[in-house]
Amino acid sequence: MKTQIRLALTTALLTTSIAYAGDKEDIAELKQQVKELQEMTQTLTDETSDLKTGFNYTTVDESKRYTGLGPAASKVYYSSSPLSIGGYGEMYYSNTESSDDPTLDSSQTEVKRFITYFGYKFSDNIILNAELEYEGGGVTADGTGDTVAVEFMYLDFLLNKNFNLRVGNFLVPMGLTNEQHEPTLITTVARPSTAKYIIPSTWNESGVMAYGEIIQGVEYKVALINALKPTDTGDKWIRNGRNGAYPNSDVRFASVLRVDYSGTSGLLAGVSLYNDADILMMDAHMDYSYKGARIYGTYAQTSRSTQTIGAVTKLFGGYINGSYDILSLTNLNYKMPLFVQYEVYNPQLTINQGVSSSQDTKNTTLGINFFPHEQVVLKADYMFSSTGSIDSTIASLSLGFVF
Repeated sequence: MKTQIRLALTTALLTTSIAYAGDKEDIAELKQQVKELQEMTQTLTDETSDLKTGFNYTTVDESKRYTGLGPAASKVYYSSSPLSIGGYGEMYYSNTESSDDPTLDSSQTEVKRFITYFGYKFSDNIILNAELEYEGGGVTADGTGDTVAVEFMYLDFLLNKNFNLRVGNFLVPMGLTNEQHEPTLITTVARPSTAKYIIPSTWNESGVMAYGEIIQGVEYKVALINALKPTDTGDKWIRNGRNGAYPNSDVRFASVLRVDYSGTSGLLAGVSLYNDADILMMDAHMDYSYKGARIYGTYAQTSRSTQTIGAVTKLFGGYINGSYDILSLTNLNYKMPLFVQYEVYNPQLTINQGVSSSQDTKNTTLGINFFPHEQVVLKADYMFSSTGSIDSTIASLSLGFVF
């Protein structure tokens, strides 16, 4: 406190001295000293606040996304404090109706997810980042419910802009949604089905990854990770193959390669590839924003070599989402994008030594988002879904936030 008073008095004296300085160089020098002293005063004020709270709170900056992660997951990389805490949450309401199959009719509310990110800087070059997920309201004592799990936990060794290392359990860099799945980044209430059945998001594996810039505006990621262990049949045959952070025996390895271009303002476009002894997965993705307009989407396909009769051998899926923020036409400091999304996917396109009975699912979703704050979103959408001769509609509401 005494230091701040002395700095304030010195600033006042220097400011007064400027009025009597006759030489232009003296005036410029005195102004620079005043500026430096004011910056020192602000730093001391911030540090005093940190001592009172025990923590320097870093807010989410939606424009900062470190190496493909969402803004909240990126906080530790931009924090002025060694310790960083962030996260996000989502709560859903949905009502499903089908005139063709009444057994599909249902309504539901759910605390879908509450996520906490914990980051710690051991130094400017060694950074811990971790995510703890409570999904589906958590797990009851008898084991029912969804999951409580470590979604990722890794160390980053930051070497230079061209080459860095990530070691531990991390999000697999495939598609758009797997690394950027925070609710403020997706216009629909629910994540696209392509990001569930085709690229099995959220997908985290243990391994090592190198990443950085090839040239300015072009980035790469190359990883060696635990290989998927898929089941043979069902819509979730590949999703069920995720190892996650759980104990993993009979370890097999897979490689991942991703290249992204972001050299044009507002544009991210790229491809990614996953390959193991049996499975080859590829995707192309893009996300482009211009003023109040945005368009994003992913197309992915997977093939598997297997001798098991009846096992799924191919799948595909993709979606395209277009939106426009109608409040960008006003002077209001809020966002209200209207959007439409079209998606088609088939998680059982072909079956080994047989013909798939599965049919493509086609979803068309219309909706609106409202952002009362850039970190808070309220969503409403209405989806028309068709699988073969079965049609249904799903009306959904949600709230979401990042912090």
